Amino acid sequence: MMIQKNVGILLILLFSWGNAQAMPNSFADLVAAQKDTVVNISTTQKVHMQPRMMPQGGQHSPFDQFFKDFFGQMPEQEKHALGTGFIVSSKGYIVTNNHVIEGADEIVVKTSNGKEYKATVMGADAKLDVALLKIKAKHLHAAKLGDSKKLRVGDWVIAIGNPFGLEQTVTAGIVSARGRVIGSGPYDDYIQTDAAINPGNSGGPLFNTKGEVVGINAAIYTKSGGSNGIGFAIPINLAHSVFEELRKTGHVQRARLGVMIRDVDEETMQALGLKSKHGALVPQVQSGSAAEKAGIQAGDVIVGIDKDVIKNAHDLPIRIARHHPGDKVMVHIIRDGHTLHIPVIVEKMIAEGNPHTGQQKQAMRLGLALSLLDKETRQKLETRVDYGLLVKAVRRGSPAMRAGIQRGDVLYKVNGQPIRKISDLSRIVNKMDAGGALRVMMDRHGNQAFTVIRLPKKEGK
Repeated sequence: MMIQKNVGILLILLFSWGNAQAMPNSFADLVAAQKDTVVNISTTQKVHMQPRMMPQGGQHSPFDQFFKDFFGQMPEQEKHALGTGFIVSSKGYIVTNNHVIEGADEIVVKTSNGKEYKATVMGADAKLDVALLKIKAKHLHAAKLGDSKKLRVGDWVIAIGNPFGLEQTVTAGIVSARGRVIGSGPYDDYIQTDAAINPGNSGGPLFNTKGEVVGINAAIYTKSGGSNGIGFAIPINLAHSVFEELRKTGHVQRARLGVMIRDVDEETMQALGLKSKHGALVPQVQSGSAAEKAGIQAGDVIVGIDKDVIKNAHDLPIRIARHHPGDKVMVHIIRDGHTLHIPVIVEKMIAEGNPHTGQQKQAMRLGLALSLLDKETRQKLETRVDYGLLVKAVRRGSPAMRAGIQRGDVLYKVNGQPIRKISDLSRIVNKMDAGGALRVMMDRHGNQAFTVIRLPKKEGK
């Protein structure tokens, strides 16, 4: 009797284990079947050498024009970087991270059989950190995309990539967590894994045990520069929704509801009579927005979009980002203790930035976020100029970063013309052809500096 009872317990345990994802004896068959879908990506950026001195006497000295002419023609250096990608179409389409190819002047894709191809950037989405490349090759082995929503914490995953340039390196681990927010952007929803991910793995695929891509390896948490067992991958469900749009238009047009949102805190939960803190509180509805037209009101708590639960304010833009302007979504809200289901036709997201969008666009073409120099900032930075544009941020891999421009610099003269407002810079850049050079005078904490910004030969490169 005891033996029968023990056998019964053993069968129950085996059945339960069978429903879970057991550790395979080997990943060799999976790797053999999928290695041809993974590619090596190498990029080249042309970087201008920076002058180490300025002419005595400043910008109006007899040597000023000599320095401009000389340093404007300084030789370029090449900066090389490596990453990973994976094939999503037999016709030559490849997915990688945006940060792998951002600012590159040349991109070379090397397939598993050793063949190399020059790649073209079809489109990129910096907010999601995804890029789509195209090479002139046919009959490629494309990876099968899985369903990242089905991933569970504890499931086995496999990463194939090129860490530190070591091609076709395979690592395995488990899903450590889901929905991680690491502060990289508004659509953080990362899969965390302990599969070893190192520099060079970026853009590579994260496979499930069926050989399906469930994530795009994008970031690591490290203090040493190597893997500490904490890696992050973009869920393929979130990225897959933008691939076709990148192929067709080169960019992503996202949708919005038109509401301001914040998390539900303890005080709000009690005041509204809510049973939990789940959801996104709407403190304000923008006038004329899709949300207002549909009847969403300030004070509503959004708890769901279609079939997805909204746990907090961060969840909402991620769910809406999967839609395109004109799509109908069902918004589930709690109002006065009652659950309502409101259909909303989402609208086009308004371009970010200040009212001078066109002017700021030219600054972003250089890779700069700028503001007017004010009196307080002048004193703080101890500048010697009383006008100019303050550099608030420099985009990684941009023409400005390659020119050595830093946060806190003040641009006050470009191509010999004073820069007192953003429109001054915009007017100059507007007249420049692709590949042209801008002579930039700037103040760096009271020291005069000069550099040359070389515009990309092709937009988006």
